[in-house]
Amino acid sequence: MKHYILFIVLSLLCTAGGSNAMFQSDTLAAAKGPIVLTFIGHGSLMIQFGKMVTYIDPVSEYADYARMPRADLILVTHAHSDHLDPKAIRQLRQPATRMVAALVCHDLLPEADLLRNGENLRIGELEILAVPAYNLLHKRPDQQPFHPKGEGNGYLLHFGGKSIYVAGDTENIPEMKALKGIDVAFLPMNLPYTMTPEMVADAARAFQPLILYPYHYGNTDVRKLTELLKGEKIEVRIRELH
Repeated sequence: MKHYILFIVLSLLCTAGGSNAMFQSDTLAAAKGPIVLTFIGHGSLMIQFGKMVTYIDPVSEYADYARMPRADLILVTHAHSDHLDPKAIRQLRQPATRMVAALVCHDLLPEADLLRNGENLRIGELEILAVPAYNLLHKRPDQQPFHPKGEGNGYLLHFGGKSIYVAGDTENIPEMKALKGIDVAFLPMNLPYTMTPEMVADAARAFQPLILYPYHYGNTDVRKLTELLKGEKIEVRIRELH
C-alpha cells in the first residue's frame, strides 16, 4: 500500500509542472528578466519571456499543443509541413495572438505579418529580423534546392537585452556568417535538407555565438559538433528534441 501511495505522489509531481514538463528547458539570465527556452521537437521551440509566450514552427507531431500554454506570438520559418502546421496553430491561438511568417506562407496564413528576407518588425519589447534561409549545396533530384533562396526565413529575436537566432532550414550561407553579437543560436543539422556538422561548425566559427544549440538534427550524431568546435569560445549545448 505504501508503495502504491508513493507511486501516486510521484506521478502527480511529474505532471504538476504542466504539459510542457516532458520537454527539456534552459533558462537564460537577461537584463529584464529570465528567458526560458523549451526544446519541443524537430524545428519546434517555445520561448517564454515575462508573460510573453512565443512558439517557433509548432507542429502537432511533436507535442499536444492543446495542452500547452496559449501563444502570444507564433513564428513560422517556411511553408513545409514539418514547420507549418495549421492544426497546431489553431490549438495555440487566442484572440490576441500575433503571427509572423515568411511570405511563402501567405496562402495558409493570410492573417500573419509576412516578412521578406531582411525585413523587421517590432512587437512590444521584441524585435524580429527575418534572416535569409536557403540551400547552396543540397538539392533535389531535379537540381532545385530543397529550400530556394528568398522563400524561407530564419529569425533574429531581441528579448530583454539578449539576441537569439533561430536559423530555420538553411545551410551556412553568407548572411548567417555575417551576423554579429549573437548570444544564442539554433542551427539545423539534418541531411540532406540542411547542414552537416562541419557546415554548422564553419558557420559558428564565423559569427561566434556565445551559446550554440544544434536543432532539427534528425539522426545526425550531434556529438561530432562538440568535437569540431573544441577549443572555440562557443558553448555547445546538446538538448533532446522529441
